[in-house]
Amino acid sequence: MTILAIETSCDDTSVAVVRDREVLSNVISSQPIHNDWGGIVPELASREHVRAIGPITHAALAQAGVGIEDVQAIAVTSGPGLAGSLLVGTHVAKGLALRHQLPVYPVHHIEAHVYSGYLEHSDLPFPSIALVVSGGHTSIFLVRSYEHFEILGSTRDDAAGEAFDKISKLLGLGYPGGPHIDRLARDGDPEAIAFPRGLLRDDSFDFSFSGLKTAVRYYLRDAAGAARIEDVCASAQRAIVEVLVTKTMRAAEQFNVGALSIAGGVSANSELRATMQSECDRRGLTFVAPRMDYCVDNAAMIGFLAAARAGAAAPSALDFMVNPKALRAR
Repeated sequence: MTILAIETSCDDTSVAVVRDREVLSNVISSQPIHNDWGGIVPELASREHVRAIGPITHAALAQAGVGIEDVQAIAVTSGPGLAGSLLVGTHVAKGLALRHQLPVYPVHHIEAHVYSGYLEHSDLPFPSIALVVSGGHTSIFLVRSYEHFEILGSTRDDAAGEAFDKISKLLGLGYPGGPHIDRLARDGDPEAIAFPRGLLRDDSFDFSFSGLKTAVRYYLRDAAGAARIEDVCASAQRAIVEVLVTKTMRAAEQFNVGALSIAGGVSANSELRATMQSECDRRGLTFVAPRMDYCVDNAAMIGFLAAARAGAAAPSALDFMVNPKALRAR
């Protein structure tokens, strides 16, 4: 089956062509307009999706070397995300489906991230542990099959990516904050400042990063301009990574899995990848981290999951609604 996949959940417009779980193209268009505002402006995001979706769709088909007549199904992100952004993608999907008499498979954005590790590593065994960590979500999943997973824990307040963004704003850096902090942290001392590790000793698999953001604010206030920005970045990053890795490893041990993956925008963080790899090597676990264009919001993961489930899930009627709400277990 050749699937045209569409992803517009937030501020990246992406269209991909996936054939039998193989990615033929994956085109992503970011929206730099939000950099001037220090965060995503929903109204601007939906307008940018409207401008980009047509050219991006044509580019994805061209790169895959197929025409719309070769497409046998449409997959589209139906949630969670910004309502206006989601509506752009789903309306385009429904329009193409009506025009070309194609079935449509709505896909949950976070579920697609959960299975991103399998996109390039189809031999990754089940069950596995997946850490999905981004600007809006930080959760640990026990993945039993392509149809079934359990949510072991989620953030109780700020997600890890949100913490990176807010700390970056406090430091006067750009948006998104993660790449800026990651870059500066390489020249800093991660032990210089003892920032808090929220819920690190808690028995649950939940996360909390709001206290870290507050601690950074107070540190900068009290330092009165004497803070070394590289040390602040390195210390804050270490606090986030330590919590993410510790809880994920605890889940892997408790559920006796042999494989672990990370996904979402924050999974591109160099220290997180290196530390997770080291801890998995020490325990004899298989570790998978998607390549960078599969870490960010992308349509390839949407098409891949639709393809993986096509045999077990019927296509949706075209009156399906977008759902900006959080994920539930399957």
